[in-house]
Amino acid sequence: MFRLDQKLERIRSGNYSRSDFILADAKDGDMGPSITSCGPKREKDGSWTRHYTRAEFLENIRAVVEQDIVDVMLTSASNMETLIDMGVYRGSAIKPAIRANDTTDVWVGRGASYVKHPSRAFRTASLPRVTTGSIDPAPGAPITGTDLGLYSITFNNDLEHDMAALEAFTDFRDDAARNNFKYFLEVFNPNVASGVDPEILPHYINDCIMRCLAGIMKADRPRFLKIAYNGPKALEELASYDSSIVVGILGGGAGTTRDCFELLSQAERYGARVALFGRKINLAEDPLAMITFMRAVTDGALQPIEAVKAYHGSLQKSGITPLRDLATDSEITEKPLKAG
Repeated sequence: MFRLDQKLERIRSGNYSRSDFILADAKDGDMGPSITSCGPKREKDGSWTRHYTRAEFLENIRAVVEQDIVDVMLTSASNMETLIDMGVYRGSAIKPAIRANDTTDVWVGRGASYVKHPSRAFRTASLPRVTTGSIDPAPGAPITGTDLGLYSITFNNDLEHDMAALEAFTDFRDDAARNNFKYFLEVFNPNVASGVDPEILPHYINDCIMRCLAGIMKADRPRFLKIAYNGPKALEELASYDSSIVVGILGGGAGTTRDCFELLSQAERYGARVALFGRKINLAEDPLAMITFMRAVTDGALQPIEAVKAYHGSLQKSGITPLRDLATDSEITEKPLKAG
C-alpha cells in the first residue's frame, strides 16, 4: 500500500496526527508553461543561463522520489511513463499521479494570452493509456502506469463557462469510473474578473466546491481537494463542513521561504491535511532541503521562522548562495497568510 492510502485512511477514520499530513510535489508544469516549468538550472552562486532540459528535470524528480519524504509525485502522463520506464518508482511508497486535464487557464506559455479568457475545459491524457497502457483494456487488466490523477476546474461566476466546466467534469468522472481511475480535485480561484466581492470570494469558492460535489455519489468523489489558501476563516469553514472531504492546499507562486513554511503551518492549523507545492519546491535554491524542512514544519518539529533559519543554515553548509538574505526571506509577503 502506498503511504498516501495509509494516511488518507487514518485521516478519514478520525485518527489523524501531524505525521499524517500529506505532502505532494507538483511537477506537472509541462502541461502549462512547458519548457520554462522545469526551472532555471542554477549554479551554486545563483547564476543561470538556461532552464533544465527534460532529461535533467526527470533526474530531479528521481532525486525527490529517492529522498522518500513526499507522499505523491504529480507529473504529466508522458513524464510518468518515462519515470516508470527508468525504474524510478520501483519499490517506492510514493504514489505517482498525473495531471488528468489541462484547462486553458494553465496555458501560460511565453507570449500566450489564453489566461485572459475564462477557463475552458480540455483534456490531453488518455485514462486507459495511463492506467493499463491500452486504449481498450480487457476487464481486470493490471495497472501499468497509475490510477490517480489531478482534475482541475475553475469557477468564474460565468453561467455559460461554469456550466460547460461542470459538464466536462461529469464526462471525466464517467471516464474515470470506466477505467477504475481515482482523482483529486483542484479548484482554482477565478482566472478572470468574476464580479464577486473580494471579501466574499473565498466563500463563493467554498460554495461552488460543495455544490459541485453535492450530486456526486461516494464512488465518484475526489480522494481529496486542492485549493488556494484564501485565509484561515474560509479554510476552517470548508474543512469543518464535511469531515468526509479531505482538504488540501496548493502552493501558488514561489514567494519567500517564510511564505512556504507559513502556508504549511497555517493550512494544517485550520484544517488542511494535504499540501501540493510546485514552484515553492522547484524554484527553491535547494529543493531537497526545502522538502526536508517542509516536513519538519508539518510534523510540528519546527516553527516556520525556525525552519527558515535552518534552511539558510543548510544552504550555507552546502555552499549555495540564497536568493534572498535571511531577513528578507523571513518576511511574510503573501496577503492571505497575513490574516493567520
